Amino acid sequence: MADREGLDLVEVAPEAKPPVCKLLDYGKYKYEISKKEKDSKKKQHIIIVKEIRMRPRTEDHDFEFKIRHARKFLEQKNKVKFTVQFRGREMAYKEFGEQLLARVVVDLDDIAKVETEKKFEGRFLTMTMIAK
Repeated sequence: MADREGLDLVEVAPEAKPPVCKLLDYGKYKYEISKKEKDSKKKQHIIIVKEIRMRPRTEDHDFEFKIRHARKFLEQKNKVKFTVQFRGREMAYKEFGEQLLARVVVDLDDIAKVETEKKFEGRFLTMTMIAK
């Protein structure tokens, strides 16, 4: 029947009981499926994690500069990972890093919320924020 009409016999739903087959142009069918996949990919939003690194003794101007960048990243709906890096004797003063991240939370409270709390990973203190 498919040969008579110049079409192909395509199995549309092989899991169904009984399997479903249709008479249609196979090339056109593959094209329509690929178009549907492209459309579904366009609607997806890829979340990118941007990292901002600081030191525990970061000065005010540098801190404000990094906060401006973080604000820009959050407005673009990206996650922002704040990393405070400790070197040498700075490891004895971990509270400076915690105060710095607390300041970040206060400054970005209007547009962001904390996704992962502060935690130490070796010489790094990290925290992740996401847009509200």
